[in-house]
Amino acid sequence: MYLTCDSLLDYSGNAPGARRAKKRSSGESPGDGQTLRSSGRKRKATDTEEEDDQSEKKYRKCEKAGCSAMYPVCFASASERCAKNGYTSRWYHLSCGEHFCNECFDHYYRSHKDGYEIFASWKKVWTSNGKSEPSLKAFMADQQLPFWVQCTKPDCRKWRQLTKEIQLTASLAATYRCGMKVNNIKTEGPDQCSQPEDLRVAEVTDSWWHSMLILPPLFKDSPASPFLAAYYPDCVGMSPSGSPSLCPYFQPFYQPNECGKALCVRPDMMELDELYEFPEFSRDPTMYLALRNLILASWHRNCEEVLTSQKCALHIIVRGLVRVRCVQEMDRVLHFMTRKGLINTGVLAVKQPLLPERYCSVLVLEARDRIGGRVWDDTSLGLTVGRGAQIVNGCVNNPISLMCEQMGIKMHKLGERCELIQEGGQTTDPAIDKRMDFHFNAILDVVSEWRKDKSQSQDTPLGEKVQELKKNFLQDSGIQFSELEEKVLQFHLSNLEYACGSTLDQVSARSWDHNEFFAQFSGDHTLLTEGYSVLLHKLADGLDIRTKTPVQAIDYSGDIVKVTCSDGSQWTAQKVLVTVPLTLLQTNVIQFKPPLPERKLKAIHSLGAGIIEKMALQFPYRFWDKKIQGADYFGHIPPGPEKRGMFSVFYDLDPQRKQAVLMSVISGDAVPAVRDMEDKEVVNECMKVLRELFKEQEVPEPTNFFLTHWSKDTWSQMSYSFVKTGGSGEAYDILAEDVQGKVFFAGEATNRHFPQTVTGAYLSGVREASKMAAA
Repeated sequence: MYLTCDSLLDYSGNAPGARRAKKRSSGESPGDGQTLRSSGRKRKATDTEEEDDQSEKKYRKCEKAGCSAMYPVCFASASERCAKNGYTSRWYHLSCGEHFCNECFDHYYRSHKDGYEIFASWKKVWTSNGKSEPSLKAFMADQQLPFWVQCTKPDCRKWRQLTKEIQLTASLAATYRCGMKVNNIKTEGPDQCSQPEDLRVAEVTDSWWHSMLILPPLFKDSPASPFLAAYYPDCVGMSPSGSPSLCPYFQPFYQPNECGKALCVRPDMMELDELYEFPEFSRDPTMYLALRNLILASWHRNCEEVLTSQKCALHIIVRGLVRVRCVQEMDRVLHFMTRKGLINTGVLAVKQPLLPERYCSVLVLEARDRIGGRVWDDTSLGLTVGRGAQIVNGCVNNPISLMCEQMGIKMHKLGERCELIQEGGQTTDPAIDKRMDFHFNAILDVVSEWRKDKSQSQDTPLGEKVQELKKNFLQDSGIQFSELEEKVLQFHLSNLEYACGSTLDQVSARSWDHNEFFAQFSGDHTLLTEGYSVLLHKLADGLDIRTKTPVQAIDYSGDIVKVTCSDGSQWTAQKVLVTVPLTLLQTNVIQFKPPLPERKLKAIHSLGAGIIEKMALQFPYRFWDKKIQGADYFGHIPPGPEKRGMFSVFYDLDPQRKQAVLMSVISGDAVPAVRDMEDKEVVNECMKVLRELFKEQEVPEPTNFFLTHWSKDTWSQMSYSFVKTGGSGEAYDILAEDVQGKVFFAGEATNRHFPQTVTGAYLSGVREASKMAAA
């Protein structure tokens, strides 16, 4: 049984791999269309010569020296004038037995022909991804050659050429039999296996055949492609035109000499929980690693279907009886990885439970009249605006990216450019911003060095430590910041308060960035333009959720846990998962019997309940476009420290640049300043700022708006957690500890690695579900 599953606010803000130098295509000369030429000497032709001349006009040999094809046949059949097995002015050779005619060459190569756009589109993809020449021969080999497949009947095993419209897949190759129905096409005849094999197949086994191959084979949808992204595909035997079999945000394995990437595993080493679960592999983990890596690769190749041990077993290719043992072990390993949430997770639709039935009886008690908690989307302004979370911070291996991939949802990648605009309308010189950003980060680096000094046992507020180090730096260096530079520094400090969800005088200097000691999500920061709610409602599909059912008490003193709700209803369960926000634990909204352990209570109160508010404004037109020039957001340089955090950043929430909606944030000391103001007063303050930033033009009145009030929200009273002065990141781990194996805890404030995020909240739920299923 679960209690309300509140989520949270989530905001923020050179990819690996070198840029590739592109080889410019020189094009390819078509056939010269030459006619048969005589020597110029007149003589009477004999009957035999006339017959030879007619034969040469009807047929033309391949010009490739050594080609065995006496009468080539065009495999492409693209042009209405295709030569088929007749005469063409030139045959293009790919291999002995595979040619295309000059008419089909022209069909794709000539810009006025119907096939040119197909070739041009392919060429664009090829040059973007590959290194080799995007010639028309390469296009024909990559896109037009028919597939060959071998019959799986043990007494046949003949090779058959598929018709042009049939695409070869692993499942087709695994099940193909001569004459089988493919794409509703079935070859007639009582016994198709009795039909002779194409004579060209026998030639392929000859040693000379390979030497006559014009282009090397490049595999499509190779299982290796996700792990070789640092290479040109055509340099490692893969087609640059193949659609990536994986979302680029899926990188389950560390590359050699790589570290610091969240939710990655070493493909050559077992992790601690794996050793605990499978101690028999501790001395020689080879078999386990082979199975685990196969499972992870298979899942990340196709996360839209349930991965089963039967599917994985098809890919276990190993000689000897050890294959039998591997297939037997597959089920155990796959079950463990499913329970751990590494595979078969997200918004995957399942026809039957993946775990034993005793884990499938779940009841959710939700205090609100809606699901989502601090994830709450608003559509009143003409598009989706998150009152809470809407940004995904670091998409590589992020489970939110996985869910978007499963549902076909496109995320908008946020750009890096952010113009800093001063009150008065002047755009700040990027050099000044860069210089102050350097000094700001240098101060934080010194904070990191300070806390390494073990003799400094006393913690201090982060704001106090920053001011101390800034003062020391200015005195020691003799540098004096200008008035503008001081204002830009205030902007960066407001961003830090935004990240912490608090004024810096409450945040621990020793532990403010405690999670940075662990691998974090890398890659793009993206905007969920459709909002988080679409994911939440998919996750909630089929669950028994009782809304408007606040929990008042949890009694775990007996063998069975008893839960009492505010309406007097009572529920019993073997295990309970508590996911309420930190503030509700701090204010004892839920009475625990017996009381929670002192260790957990101390951890609860060592964390701070951060608060930020959001304001979204809809306008009659996009007045900011000319000045911002396509950036996803712009910054507001505060006129002084007292205005820090008052609408410091404005986000353009329509990547299509059609709707006129801006969203801004209120953080730090600005939060209590607006808490008791009327919404319209706050709007007026925001409009004053915008009119200062765009002073050179008219800024229209907003047609609609909303302002959040998370600090007054009964069932949250906060945005996200932070470590208070004197606290430590260990508090997150203590909050995550279960009590007597009966009461479990999840939520962003229980995730030491990824606090303050929707991703962290979700992963904490997966973590606890795994613990509950294993107990």
